[in-house]
Amino acid sequence: MSSLGNRPAQILVAGGGVAGLETCFALRDLAGDRVECTILTPEREFVYRPMAVAEPFARGLAQRVGLDRIAEDAGARLVQGSLAEVDDAQRTAVTAAGDRLSYDYLVVAVGARSEPAFPRALTWTPETDAEIFGGLLRDIDEGYSKRIAFVVPVGVAWPLPAYELALMTGWEAREMGFDDVEITIFTPESAPLEVFGAAATTELREDLDAVGIGVETSSYVLPGPDGRLVVEPGARALGDARVVALPRAIGPALRGLAYDVRGFIRCDRHGKVYGAATVWAAGDAIAFPVKQGGLASQQAVAAAEAIAARVGADVQPHPFRPVLRGVLLTGRGRAWMRKAPDSAEGETERRALFWPPTKIAGRYLSPYLAQLADAEVTGDDGHPDGRPVALDLERELPAAADALRAAERDS
Repeated sequence: MSSLGNRPAQILVAGGGVAGLETCFALRDLAGDRVECTILTPEREFVYRPMAVAEPFARGLAQRVGLDRIAEDAGARLVQGSLAEVDDAQRTAVTAAGDRLSYDYLVVAVGARSEPAFPRALTWTPETDAEIFGGLLRDIDEGYSKRIAFVVPVGVAWPLPAYELALMTGWEAREMGFDDVEITIFTPESAPLEVFGAAATTELREDLDAVGIGVETSSYVLPGPDGRLVVEPGARALGDARVVALPRAIGPALRGLAYDVRGFIRCDRHGKVYGAATVWAAGDAIAFPVKQGGLASQQAVAAAEAIAARVGADVQPHPFRPVLRGVLLTGRGRAWMRKAPDSAEGETERRALFWPPTKIAGRYLSPYLAQLADAEVTGDDGHPDGRPVALDLERELPAAADALRAAERDS
């Protein structure tokens, strides 16, 4: 069975989101009956949040699946509760209610919290009620809002939703009969979605130009001395523009685990938490600068491989190497983006470049969700002939390179 004798290793997975569920499916595949998984989560449903961006525009819905159904299919037990503290020496997890759960190995996949970057602005998050953003659309329809600023604040881990919101808002205004609504995106990036390369940036600019959306790159929106938002450099006031900002992420800062100044868990490239003997972590809760569901899935698989090897499975653990897959909702369809490490140009297509063609691309959870939703094949009959996007974040994003080098050095 496992290195613990004839009994299966007890794996506690804290978190019922992408990283937690991917971990359970991966362990079932890699370790089989060598492990028994328990999912600790306060939620009763898994919400596929990337499509929430389309809800205010009636262009898509966030998929919801009962966690009891997913846990059963993953061969895991479901326990309601929130992780509050870890006692690694005793191999015990303490919940917010004070319950103590024993484990042989723990995977922390509790995600991150969101905080508004600007208290006076409308902050969009995947959890936001669609009616809140719907209020802005009603103001456009009634002629009250003529200038809208979509802001990617400094420190935001994933800028793509700002472009999707702007594009869909632009087309919605056109459909209302308004061609005088001024929409501008303000971003610290040197080019729109620069992480995907020049080809994606060029095509995105064409999408933005088609609906008259402006982009101010290398721009930093900050509160001025009077609390009003200004754009740096130049301390230019945003004036009467309605501001929609993306949130910043805050880590869980769990007692008993090593974390950084923002509360994100510090771990090596296999997900093993620094200073802990039996704890791994994956997903938005860890100290990696890009927060995205596909990356969370890869981090979860790296952790699952390491644990599977620990319990005696014939598995060679591979360290986390970020491979980014991106799908952009353009307001008139979807764009798939990829960029290989050996290509400076990158590539973008209006057909699927990976399978399933969903916004979160992972080895286990994505095909499972696609099967549940009976997802349609995009493009050609059968599976698309594209390959997973291979984006070398170590080379293309300095903050990611720094985080990965630190993980290597400190492991």
